[in-house]
Amino acid sequence: VQLVESGGGLVQPGGSLRLSCVATGLTFSNHYWSWVRQRPGKDLEWVSSISVGGQTQNYADFVKGRFTISKDNLKSTVYLEMTNLNSEDTAVYYCSLDRKGTTRGQGTQVIVSS
Repeated sequence: VQLVESGGGLVQPGGSLRLSCVATGLTFSNHYWSWVRQRPGKDLEWVSSISVGGQTQNYADFVKGRFTISKDNLKSTVYLEMTNLNSEDTAVYYCSLDRKGTTRGQGTQVIVSS
């Protein structure tokens, strides 16, 4: 299994980014997908998940209303659309096969700073 995240970068407070994660080595459409993140000096924390069928999305309270998870089975890609970013969102973001980040990619760095 290989998970490759991209789309991170430096963004000003209030800005937006779209993260992508391409998955290979598994049947993408058969899996529940999550995004987790690790803020500087903190443990991994769950951000969002999407169900196997894609009909159900769940979000941590601290991103609810600002982030949107989606996926494209044909592209084997899961996305995280992030809006109204603030400094507390500065972190390395990983896509994962579960909420704990047990199987995750190398991550993509997001820095929110003016």
